Amino acid sequence: MSKNKRAIVTGGSRGIGRAIVKELASKLCSDILFSDIAFVNDDVDGCADELQKEIGLNDVKIYGFKADATSLEQAQSTINAAVEKIGGVDILVNNAGITRDNLLLRMSEKDFDDVISTNLKSVFNYTKAVIKPMIQQKHGKIVNIASVVGLIGNAGQANYSASKAGVIGFTKSMARELASRNINVNAVAPGFIETHMTAKLDEKQKEQLLSTVPMHRMGKPEDVAKVISFLCSSEADYITGQVIAIDGGMTM
Repeated sequence: MSKNKRAIVTGGSRGIGRAIVKELASKLCSDILFSDIAFVNDDVDGCADELQKEIGLNDVKIYGFKADATSLEQAQSTINAAVEKIGGVDILVNNAGITRDNLLLRMSEKDFDDVISTNLKSVFNYTKAVIKPMIQQKHGKIVNIASVVGLIGNAGQANYSASKAGVIGFTKSMARELASRNINVNAVAPGFIETHMTAKLDEKQKEQLLSTVPMHRMGKPEDVAKVISFLCSSEADYITGQVIAIDGGMTM
């Protein structure tokens, strides 16, 4: 499998996004631009250099780009930067996301709006910005990060569940719109994955969550990244409009 693809990964500086960058670098890509709104000490180049060293591959170039995924203008700037720096975009992974959990009775309007904007509108922003160059080059792979709670819901996560259910609907609609243009659009729905967000849970909370998972363990960011790498490869050329749950059997 040739490593000549050019990719954008939103929210790529840590957690699942970071694992996606590393997996794409090892399997498919020669150039990857990862965008994020938050970089340590605002050091975009330093974060990119650190990730470059972590990957340890001389045939892959990593670029960082600071952008607010909730802004269509900044999403367009990210795509423009990718076209300028790496010559185009073959792969887009919409990974940017946040949580603002609370029961609906206590949830503020801002917490609802912020989650919808970051998790769902960002997918609209980047997809809208990238489809023109993908149509012009007559190919592309788009993978959106949904969640199992977008399939089954979760108490205390009405905002997050709604955003991820929206991502699933958006994915299927885009798959239908873009299939004739040779652009595949799919989604993955991770379950409980070991990230900085799940690290905040205490042991009792973790045990309660794992009781709903047949494999009785959390997944790793790499479990998600490997499926995304497959969906972005030529081996998945006949797959579009699908949602793949990566959840240890939770939603079977």
